[in-house]
Amino acid sequence: MARRYLNDRFIASKALTPVKGRRLEVWDTALPGFGIRVSEHGVKSFVLAMRFPGSANPARRTLGRVGDGGLSLAAAREMAQHWVELVRRGVDPRVERERERLAEDRKRANSFAAVAEDFIRLKLPKERRGAAAERTLRRLFVSVWGGRPIADITPADVRAVITPLAARAPYMAHLALATLRRFFSWAIDQDAYGLESSPCDRLKPRSLIGERQARDRVLSDDEIRAFWRVTGRIGYPLGPLARMLLLTGQRHAEVARAQWGEFDLGRRLWAIPNERHKSKTQHVVPLTDEVVALLTSLPRFGKHVFSFNLGVKPTCIHAEAKPRIDRRMLRTLRAMARARGEDPAGVELRRWVVHDLRRVVRSHLSALRIPDHVAELTIGHGRKGIQRVYDRFTYEDEVRAALVLWAARLRSIVEPAPKNVVPIKARVS
Repeated sequence: MARRYLNDRFIASKALTPVKGRRLEVWDTALPGFGIRVSEHGVKSFVLAMRFPGSANPARRTLGRVGDGGLSLAAAREMAQHWVELVRRGVDPRVERERERLAEDRKRANSFAAVAEDFIRLKLPKERRGAAAERTLRRLFVSVWGGRPIADITPADVRAVITPLAARAPYMAHLALATLRRFFSWAIDQDAYGLESSPCDRLKPRSLIGERQARDRVLSDDEIRAFWRVTGRIGYPLGPLARMLLLTGQRHAEVARAQWGEFDLGRRLWAIPNERHKSKTQHVVPLTDEVVALLTSLPRFGKHVFSFNLGVKPTCIHAEAKPRIDRRMLRTLRAMARARGEDPAGVELRRWVVHDLRRVVRSHLSALRIPDHVAELTIGHGRKGIQRVYDRFTYEDEVRAALVLWAARLRSIVEPAPKNVVPIKARVS
């Protein structure tokens, strides 16, 4: 039985020339039981000979082939040392290797995309903002990490996505990080994906993104006028959906997911069910003439009011549609400036989001001197504290009157009177 210290030079030398009709074996003097075997056809393999658990006799096991696509000497020696340690602990390396292979298979199967689909299917349908969370996951994270094992996502990976987003849209970055943090927490709780910790755990939103600033964007009258003109041109379903947001002041998801069965056009009421309303109570929205006219002008098929597929599924002003609206609004604003004799090149459209339309409605309700509690109910803010328990009055008439006043104010903005028309009050005075 040949013995010597194995090195790369010896393994590549002619000393390991195969012998016809028998195998050649050389054992390492540095690591007992570790050696190299050469078949009669010249195939070289690293082997380990020892008494493995469950066997009374020593046996040789192949660690791997030598050369291209196989093991290097250093890797084979490291593997042999690992096997020896496993045997000392009473573990069969073959069983351990199979366990590691299965674990690796499970790891590959539990890709970020696969776990995200489970989260979207099992968790998000129960949530009011589930559709928004699904869009965020798909657009920002699945598109980048889709095929990677979920357990391989690191804090550095999260930073790589969130940091550039924070530079251009900090508010969105806060929402995206919160969604991702929630997703990883859910995946850990399932105890089914081999995930023991979240890469978001030590990432502090304030340090990564900055202080979360409350939005205060309110569209100007010119911007409202441009928005109205653009939404009148882009057609169903996004155009009417956008206009209904501005007419009613309700939340984007509540309007986008509206169903025909929620409307009573005879009584001019829209009852948003508690499972779709943020306050978890039914919210009744009185319908103005403008909203009724908008609804009666829409095609009616399926259960959803705003849909691209015959009412089967609802739609929304999604991330691809909003920039198109912005570009058309900017062109309209510049055309309006040109008509006034101003330089259109100096006109810009400051960034705004769909939710800002609610702030537009609420701000104008205050300007119309609508009492605060009525204005809050008008846009669907739930009562607070003890008022929520004891005040069960619906204020339906007051809310209807507020929306009628807002509709008139909106009409005066989007259809301003010609300059040669003198207001009656001004003439009398």
